[in-house]
Amino acid sequence: MKEKINGGSASTSPLHSLHNILSSTGLFRRRGIPEAERSVAMDPNGEIVEEAEEDNGFRRFDVVSDDSDHHYVKLNRTANSDADCFSNAASGVYSKIMQEWKILEKNLPDSIFVRAYERRIDLLRAVIVGAVGTPYHDGLFAFDLAFPPDYPAHPPQVHYRSFGLRLNPNLYANGRVCLSLLNTWVGRKKEKWDPSQSTVLQVLVSLQGLVLNEKPYFNEPGHGVLPGRSLWEKNSMAYSETVFALSCKTMLFMLRKPPKNFEALIAAHFRDRALFILEACNAYTDGRVKVGYYRGDGSSSSSSSSSTVHVSHTFKTSMQKVFPDLVHTFTRNGASLGNFVEQVKQDRKKASSQTQAAVHKKQGIAIKFISKLKMILGLKKSRKSNGVVGSTANNRTEIEG
Repeated sequence: MKEKINGGSASTSPLHSLHNILSSTGLFRRRGIPEAERSVAMDPNGEIVEEAEEDNGFRRFDVVSDDSDHHYVKLNRTANSDADCFSNAASGVYSKIMQEWKILEKNLPDSIFVRAYERRIDLLRAVIVGAVGTPYHDGLFAFDLAFPPDYPAHPPQVHYRSFGLRLNPNLYANGRVCLSLLNTWVGRKKEKWDPSQSTVLQVLVSLQGLVLNEKPYFNEPGHGVLPGRSLWEKNSMAYSETVFALSCKTMLFMLRKPPKNFEALIAAHFRDRALFILEACNAYTDGRVKVGYYRGDGSSSSSSSSSTVHVSHTFKTSMQKVFPDLVHTFTRNGASLGNFVEQVKQDRKKASSQTQAAVHKKQGIAIKFISKLKMILGLKKSRKSNGVVGSTANNRTEIEG
């Protein structure tokens, strides 16, 4: 599906324009550091220069050895000249991949983490943090990448670790990623992969800023094109509800089956963000804030938000199912959740009482129905018996007469 922001076509630009994408989507936002105080600069080549800080002790870029669960681990394994380009340091492909490593090590924003593999330089894995102000906020989304033997003539292959869930028009449940920059979707020439200047960093930033965006409903071609803005926005809000519920399920999968080499990041991230995520769940379910815009103080980060928000029954039902699982899994992960554990206990008691009341009500209805049925059947039987007795008496009278 075409990558768009708020119904507009997304243009993937050269590396020097990444600063605009990052700033517009809030990807430079660091916890506790005002944007004006952050050190973000660009070198003479137009590349973003930002200190590669660690997040919870987890480096944003590193080289690891275990590639056993990578989606493309069996790719490029054949013993031929094409595969040699990944082991021959003199090859152009090898040199280009090393250049990509340097770009990632220097320029990754603080919400994207990448692991390269020492024995498989043709593979990468990235985990992207969902941006603030989107229905993906605080979620973690994993992507496996593989360089082709003729890189950079063709873009890398990218697989989304979906856990069987489709939470974006561009990200399929089978892991397919639709993006013009990857040449997996149609687009204008400047939006497609350019061997002379496109990079993996562009791909990752595009996934975060252009695909996992504020209103993913409009990523679908044709949505928002025809007149009727209010209807499109209503559909968009409903889609964002679905997306957030699926994002919560993805959080559970990421904690239960984390991709290798990211276990520490995932555990630390959700220990840190668990309370905020649960508060957001309540705010969205209660209709206090539009999905995606919770700020942590009960207010909304959307300038267009109203005091009350319509919440669909489907969303409420979905959150009632996933919320207890989030509390349980976050607790097992070591998060401090305040009153949320007690809330789940009370909700379960209430649900149990309601279930028992419903059962008793159904039983009462069934008993009344059976009683009426017996009464009707008994009445018919009585009438039938009376009819037989009357007929017999008449026969006797006729005989005696």
